[in-house]
Amino acid sequence: MSRAESREETSRTSKSAPTGAPATPQAPEAPETPKAAKPKRKSRPKTMIVPTQKRLGRVLLEMEKVTRKQLQEALQIKKRKGGAIGAVLVDLGYCEKDDISAALAIQAGMRRVHLGEMEIPPEVIEQMDGMTARSYSVVPVEFDAGVLTVAMADPNNFRALDELHMLLGHDIRAAVSDPADVIRALDKYYAHAESVEAVISELDSTAEWIADHEESIDLEDIRTMSESQPVKKLLNLVLLQAIRDNASDIHFEPFEDEFKMRYRIDGILYEMVPPPRHIALAVASRIKVMANLDIAERRVPQDGRIELTVGGKPVDLRVSVLPTMFGESVVMRVLDRSQVELDIGKVGLRDEEQVVISDLLGLANGIVIVTGPTGCGKTTTLYSALSAINRIETKIITTEDPVEYDIDGLIQVQINPDIGLTFARCLRHILRQDPDVILVGEIRDLETARIAIHSSLTGHLVFSTLHTNDAPTAITRLLDLGLEPYLVTATLEAIVAQRLVRKICTNCRAEFEPTEEMLGELDLRPEDVRGRTFYFGRGCEACNNTGYKGRTGVFEIMHIDNSLRDLVMQGSSTNVIREEAKKRGMRTLRDSGLMAVYDGVTTIEEVIMATVTEG
Repeated sequence: MSRAESREETSRTSKSAPTGAPATPQAPEAPETPKAAKPKRKSRPKTMIVPTQKRLGRVLLEMEKVTRKQLQEALQIKKRKGGAIGAVLVDLGYCEKDDISAALAIQAGMRRVHLGEMEIPPEVIEQMDGMTARSYSVVPVEFDAGVLTVAMADPNNFRALDELHMLLGHDIRAAVSDPADVIRALDKYYAHAESVEAVISELDSTAEWIADHEESIDLEDIRTMSESQPVKKLLNLVLLQAIRDNASDIHFEPFEDEFKMRYRIDGILYEMVPPPRHIALAVASRIKVMANLDIAERRVPQDGRIELTVGGKPVDLRVSVLPTMFGESVVMRVLDRSQVELDIGKVGLRDEEQVVISDLLGLANGIVIVTGPTGCGKTTTLYSALSAINRIETKIITTEDPVEYDIDGLIQVQINPDIGLTFARCLRHILRQDPDVILVGEIRDLETARIAIHSSLTGHLVFSTLHTNDAPTAITRLLDLGLEPYLVTATLEAIVAQRLVRKICTNCRAEFEPTEEMLGELDLRPEDVRGRTFYFGRGCEACNNTGYKGRTGVFEIMHIDNSLRDLVMQGSSTNVIREEAKKRGMRTLRDSGLMAVYDGVTTIEEVIMATVTEG
C-alpha cells in the first residue's frame, strides 16, 4: 500500500469517528473529574477516540484475523481492481464484516480489550445494570475518575455512547471487543437479571438520607441525589422494562405517604412496586437532568424530550413535569416509532371501510374530520392516511401540538401558543406555502374552524380532529363553535369516529359461552347470536396474564351526502342526523365493535367499555 493510500485510508477512518474525534492524530486530553456541584453536565460524552497511524491490514494481522499471505493476495487484487482492502478481504472469504468493523474501530482510536482474558471488578460492573448492558450490548470494563470504559459489540454504534452518558451520568470511553466475547461476558457478569424490586431495596439508605435533609435540601443536594447510583439504576430499569413491555406512558406520582410508579399498556394502567416515598424528588430530578430541564425550578410545569435507541429501535420519551401538593408528578409518553405501523390497512379498518377512506384520500378538496376522545388513536389514523398519499407530487403540511412522529416527506409545524404560534396563525401562513393537503391538529375555536373551511374552499384537502363521542355529534360541535350551516355543508366530506379496543391474545385465546346478562348489555338476545363463537384470553406469559395483547380500532364513518346536508341546513337534531346516516349505510361504533367480537378479535367487555349506546 502506498503512502498516499495510507493517508487516504487514515483520513477516511478519521471521518468515520464520532463527533469530538480530532481530524489529525494528537495526544488525548486528560479526562476531567466530574463534580457534583457543576452547573450542568455536558450532554455529550468525551469519547477521546484518536486515530492511529496503523494501516488496516496491520491491524487485522495483529488481531490474527488474516495471515500475511492472505493480506498480500488481497493487496495485489486491490492494486489491479481498486476498492477498499477490507472489502477485498471479505470478498475473498478471509474476513467477516464484523472483523473489518472492529479493525476500523481500532484504527480509529478505540482500544481493543480481550474480555475472555480479564476479570472485571464488581465495583465496575455495578456502574451499569444488566438490562442496560444487554440493551446496548456493552460491558463496563473500567471506571476511573468519573470516566466509564465500555467494551462494545458494535464499534460503529457511536450513538450508544451519548445515550449511555445520559442514562448513567458518566463520561463514556469506548473500547472494542469480539462480539462473541461480549455475549459471554454479559452472561457471566449479568447472569441474574436485576429486578425493580431488588433495586428498590437498595434505595433505603438513599431514602433515609433524603428524609433527614428534606426540610433543608439545597440545589447541590438535589444534584447529588439525582446522580446517585441506586436512583439511576432504578430509573433505567423502569424505562427499559416499560419500553420492552410496549408501554405507552410511564407515571411517577408523589402522594402524601407514598410514591407510585405506574405504566399504561394497551390503555390500562398497571402499578409497579412502589419505591420509598422520599425518593420522589431524586427520581424527578434525574428525569429532568436527562430531559435537559431546570432542576432548580419546582414551581411551574415543564416539558422536555429524551431520545433513546433501545435494542436498535428509536424511542422518543416526551416528558411532562407538573408541580403538585406533594412534589412533582412526572409522566413520560413513550413513542416507540418501530412499534407504530403507519399503514392505513393496519389500523383496524374493514375492507369496505378502507375503500371509503381511499376515496376520501383521492379528493381534491374538502374537509375530513376524525373524532373521538383523547387516546383513541386519531393521530395514528391520520398519520396512516397521510402516509398513503405521501408522494413526490403531493405537498403535505401539518400543524400539530405536539408533533408526535417525524415523517419523511411531510412538512410538520409544532404549535407553540406561548409565543403566539396558534393553529389559526399557522394556517394563514401555510396557505402561502402552496400545499395540496393540510392537517390541522385540532379544531379548537371558531377562528381555526373558519380558516380550515377557507382552506378547503380554495382547493385544499384538509384533515383535522375534534373531541366528540360519535360522528353525528361532530356536526353539532362545529355549529356550536359558531360556523354557519352553509359553510359546513359546502366543505365537510366525511366524519370518522373511532375507538381503540384491546385484542385477545392469540397465544391463549379460548372459546366461551356468554351469559344472558353479558349479551343484554349489548342489547342482544341469545337467539341473536345463535351459531356465533365468542372468545376470551385465559392469560399467559406472552400477554402478562392479562388475556389481551395489542389494540385495534373500531370505526364509525359518516359520509356527508346531499340528504345529510339538507338535514344540517334544516337545523335537524343530532338524533335525526344519526338515524338518517344509519339508513344510508353508516355502521355505528357499537356495530363495528360487535363485528370485531364476532371475528374473535376482541371481547364483549372491551366493546361495552369503548362504545356507547346510541340514543
